[in-house]
This record gives sequence, C-alpha cells and structure tokens, in this order.
Amino acid sequence: MTLSRSSFLRATLGGGVALAAGAVRPARAKEWTTIRVATEGGYPPFNMTSPSGALTGFEPELLAELSKRMNIRCELIAQDWDGIIAGLTGNKFDAIIDALSITPKREEVIAFSIPYVSSPSTFVVTKDSGFGPLPGEGKVVQLDDEAATKPAIADLSTKLKGKTIGVQVSTIQADFLNNYLKDAATIRTYPTAAGSMLDLKAGRLDTVMASGSNLVSEVKKGNGEIVMTGYGFRGGLLGKGSAIGLRKGDPELKDAFDKAIRAVHADGTLKTLVMKWFGYDITPPM
Repeated sequence: MTLSRSSFLRATLGGGVALAAGAVRPARAKEWTTIRVATEGGYPPFNMTSPSGALTGFEPELLAELSKRMNIRCELIAQDWDGIIAGLTGNKFDAIIDALSITPKREEVIAFSIPYVSSPSTFVVTKDSGFGPLPGEGKVVQLDDEAATKPAIADLSTKLKGKTIGVQVSTIQADFLNNYLKDAATIRTYPTAAGSMLDLKAGRLDTVMASGSNLVSEVKKGNGEIVMTGYGFRGGLLGKGSAIGLRKGDPELKDAFDKAIRAVHADGTLKTLVMKWFGYDITPPM
C-alpha cells in the first residue's frame, strides 16, 4: 500500500515531524468521492456483458443503488475473473463486485463488506444425458457439520466415480471439488462459467458445479435442457456469502459499503433486485 492510497496530515518543523508538545497528529480518514469497481461481466445473472458492451445484471444494478446511498461515484469496469484479487491488491481498481464469496483463504489477503447474498453451491446436468439425478436433491448441507457432510460426500463420490465435473477456475466450487471429490472424479477447470456450460451441453462433461444462484440463470436459458440436481452445500471453505472485495488498508470504504448494504436491505431494495434477477430470495439475514 503506497502513501497515495491514504490521506495523511504532515507537518514539518525544522525538518522533523514533531508538533507542539512533541505530539504527532493521527492519520485523517480517506474521503472517497470516486472509486473504480471491477466485475467479470460473464457470470449471469450476477453480471453480464450486453451485445453493446455494457455491463448489466444484478450486481451492476445493486452497485448503482449502493453508490447513491454512499454518495460516491462508482465506475464499473470489466476484469477477467482469474487475477481479479491480484488486480485489487495491485491498485488497478478499488473494489470487486463479482459474486465474490467470503472465505478464510481470501480473508488472509483482502477485506470484505458484509454479504449481500448467500446461496448454496450445487450441480447441474443435461436432462437427456442419461446421467442423473445426483443424490441429495433438495437437501442443503453445512460443511461445518461433519456428521452431515461425510455421508453426503460418500453419496456423491459413488455416483460421480469415473465421471468428469466442470467448474470455473479459482472459485470456491473448485476448492470444494479439489478438497472433497478429486479422488472420485476428473475435475476440469474453465476460465469462465460459460465455457463449462458449453462443454456440458456438448456432452464433454457429466456435470457442472457452481453457485445455485448462478445456475438458476442457466436452467432458465436451457428451456428444460439443463436441470439442477444433487446436494446443496454451504459454509466451511464455501464461505459466508457474496460480498464486496476491498483492500485491507481502506477501512473507510468498507464502512461505507457496509452501511449502504444495510440500507438497501432495510428498505427492501435488495430483495426487489434479488427477486428480479434470481426469482427466489437469497438475501442474507442482517
């Protein structure tokens, strides 16, 4: 973090930094008026890129509402998913809004706002592939609950033995598969979620794992060709919900986003946007 990312009050008296009575003034809080916010533009319905090149979807609309409440101009920019956290810590932009889940691993590197949505991770298959349904349909398992997790993973391991699962690279779902199912199935990663869905439809994958809230969009677009199936998983390495990603050295910005998220939750705006884009309520409790 360079000094230009924070506002400091400096004083020099005879080449020193001492003030009257030897005191040093504390750093003054950063006053944000404009920030650059990165999103992928390829993870519907969270964020998408229209034919005209405009960034659309749930998160661009949510960001517009948060911007109003923070009284901060938010400039939304497209950024590839792979490397998006490195772009934030490297000062290419000031925040991330991209279905970014709060996980212990990520919290070692960056800070997060409070979550604005929370959805289980699950699977999809093609209806006519002959593979499916997966076990556990309609059941949600908390990974922190070992007694529930062990039999669920055993069920999936049996069904997925020798199969190929698609997943977007550097996601919490990729972490889940590598942690729990790598000995049962072949895990194939893709730069984008769209790439994995194309291979699923082409028969090159048996199933795809992603956030349920993302897969809702794929099911709708599939006109019955794509079906959601199997256990849903929450918690543990899958995190605590999706939130704004921020640098650890920008506490004022975190505070502003936290207050704005609570405001859109309290006045019903958040739920309205969630229902518009997802069709079911995935707002977290506050």
